[in-house]
Amino acid sequence: MEFLKIEIENKVATIKLNRAPANALSTSVIEEIDEALDQIENDNTVKVVVILGEGRFFSAGADIKEFTEVPDEKGFAKLGKKGQDVFNRIEQFSKPVIAAIHGAALGGGLELAMSCHIRLVAEDAKLGLPELTLGLVPGFAGTQRLPQLVGVPKACEMLLSSNPITGKEAVTYGLANNAFPAEELFEKAYKMAESFSEKSAVSIKYTLELLNYAKHGLYEKGAEKEQELFGKAFKSFDGQEGISAFIEKRKPVFQDR
Repeated sequence: MEFLKIEIENKVATIKLNRAPANALSTSVIEEIDEALDQIENDNTVKVVVILGEGRFFSAGADIKEFTEVPDEKGFAKLGKKGQDVFNRIEQFSKPVIAAIHGAALGGGLELAMSCHIRLVAEDAKLGLPELTLGLVPGFAGTQRLPQLVGVPKACEMLLSSNPITGKEAVTYGLANNAFPAEELFEKAYKMAESFSEKSAVSIKYTLELLNYAKHGLYEKGAEKEQELFGKAFKSFDGQEGISAFIEKRKPVFQDR
């Protein structure tokens, strides 16, 4: 791949955005993210994914220069749909995806981060959707995900002012899970990923599937699905192994089945 690096170690796949200087999300970068997800989804040795940026930024946004090459409204709509499709795939991915955000996650970069299951940030990182400063609006579902995370009033403020917030503030508003000194961020992200990887891939997959119902306010359908997956998890090899290990006071040995 031209703009991504993929590294796999200890059941954790790392996707590194590598498009200097700002890791701008061009169509090519988004397509490569989709290809990386294909590879990771089909690799049974991978249980958790970490997305981060090389260099100074996580991602400073979409590729504005590419916008000048889009011929018409339909072209922009197609560009938006491509980004939304890939980011929806991340949100619904069967393996946990952690965004480790340093420097800046702006515009499309923040939209990418918001599609991940977990967001860890450097305390001094900048997160925002500044599209209105260009007379534009977000195109990768930023106007939909941001209110889900920070609430409508704060989302309205962030969008209309275009002012970014810091990593520390992002935690306060629910946009990020935790903030760390920049020099500790990646280590903390990998530590979290490795702790996730100790769980059964079966129960991880079921949990992420159930959380998607909650994200979209589908309580009754989610609760009904939970009943079904509760039974499946209980009867799975790993479910039986976990129960046996608890009774026998030992650490379970999951086989992801």
